[in-house]
Amino acid sequence: MKPRYAVAAALTGCLVYGGFALSQDRSVTPVPALSDADFYHDGAPSADVVELGRLLFFDPILSGNQNIACATCHHPALATGDGRAMSIGEGGAGLGPDRWTEEGVLGRTPRNAQPLFNLGAREYSTLFHDGRVEPDPTYPSGFWTPAREQLPTGLDNVLAAQAMFPVLSSVEMAGQRGENDVADAVASDRLDGEGGAWDLLADRLREIPEYAEHFENTFDDVHSAADIRFTHAANALAAFQAVAFRSDDSPFDQFLRTGDDTVLSTGQQRGMDLFYGVAGCGVCHSGPLQTDQDFHAIAMPQIGPGKGHGSDTSYWRTAGFPDRLEDEGRYRVSFDLNDLFRFRTPSLRNVTLTGPWGHAGAYDTLEAVVRHHLDPVTALEAYDPDATPIGPLDQIIQRTGVGSQLIWRPVNPARRDDFDLRDTHVQSTPELRGRIAEANELPARQLSDAEVADLLAFLEALTDPAARDLSDLIPDRVPSGLPIDLMTDEEEQLL
Repeated sequence: MKPRYAVAAALTGCLVYGGFALSQDRSVTPVPALSDADFYHDGAPSADVVELGRLLFFDPILSGNQNIACATCHHPALATGDGRAMSIGEGGAGLGPDRWTEEGVLGRTPRNAQPLFNLGAREYSTLFHDGRVEPDPTYPSGFWTPAREQLPTGLDNVLAAQAMFPVLSSVEMAGQRGENDVADAVASDRLDGEGGAWDLLADRLREIPEYAEHFENTFDDVHSAADIRFTHAANALAAFQAVAFRSDDSPFDQFLRTGDDTVLSTGQQRGMDLFYGVAGCGVCHSGPLQTDQDFHAIAMPQIGPGKGHGSDTSYWRTAGFPDRLEDEGRYRVSFDLNDLFRFRTPSLRNVTLTGPWGHAGAYDTLEAVVRHHLDPVTALEAYDPDATPIGPLDQIIQRTGVGSQLIWRPVNPARRDDFDLRDTHVQSTPELRGRIAEANELPARQLSDAEVADLLAFLEALTDPAARDLSDLIPDRVPSGLPIDLMTDEEEQLL
């Protein structure tokens, strides 16, 4: 048994692996592997709050139309994702790559459903692809979020703050104005307070005796159902995720704890040396979770509907649908031009399980993602959006109106081809693709095919075996009595 050392051009000037840090002056200082202290509640929240969070995570009661749960797009059977480039949220049916549009949807979600592994680690200071939820003591809640001052106080951490928002998204969980009272409240920007979207969801929980009992047994400030707030639900969801999706027993973790490189294959050892050495991966994918918790522009292709950013109206002019399709990433949070097309550095834990990859799920093989990093601009120019298996959308609805009345109706079949142009428009438009390329900050480098294979072998060493089967997390039932999303035999065969 012998420890391995290598030098990485990490932002800290140190290499963090093998249980040691090797600084630029080559002095070795101990760096511990992940431990309980690195996670919220020191890795041991109360069993009551974890169980409550588990029930809420799988319960469609938190969606506007009571037809989708957190687990639908972050399912244990799908490595806390859904196996799709971009999710089909509210209005869909089924799970995973074969999910379909049962009731009609506005379209896909604009970004890939991020995996939830290790989000209970204290080092996560921002969440979402663009970091739009982050601590900020200038706000009463203690967090900067899209809700600004409307975000209530009482949230335990940034993961709990994040849990407040999927329930507000019309394409994710809330549904459309006119369909339910939660969607109506969101559309009117009534989020907090009596009659706000969060209060309406809490009302549903107050009315279910089994949930009321769970909340009373879990939180000291809940003495009756009337005391339940959605912040309690968010805190429970965060506690559950922090425990359920903690994933720190991969071969790499064993190496970190012991310094014994024999837990890694020779290819994985070579890949690790490349990762933290000449390949430069460790510059951004640093630390024990392989992320610097920062934002970078690496010319990742954009497919799908985007976030409605930018001023470009070429899709509108071409297709006749009044939408802008760009996703400008962190810039739309910071409004710092240096942040154009920057996205959070993802953790690489269990990365072999969490495809498709990229903020829009543009790549469906891990090798393609690795090769993109070798020459991002060239890869962007060569990327064929028509070759990406996004998955079909069947029943599409659009907003229309008669007088002052808002109407949702199916897209005219004769216009479906125009509608579907949104999936490829940004990547297929030289000016828009050029904006992404211009923002790239990752220099090109050359690796042989053998070296790429070694890098992929090392990425496999970041897989915790327990993450391959998390089916024991799924409850038999939830207090609302609503059906739980389970994989069918046909859906499992597609994986």
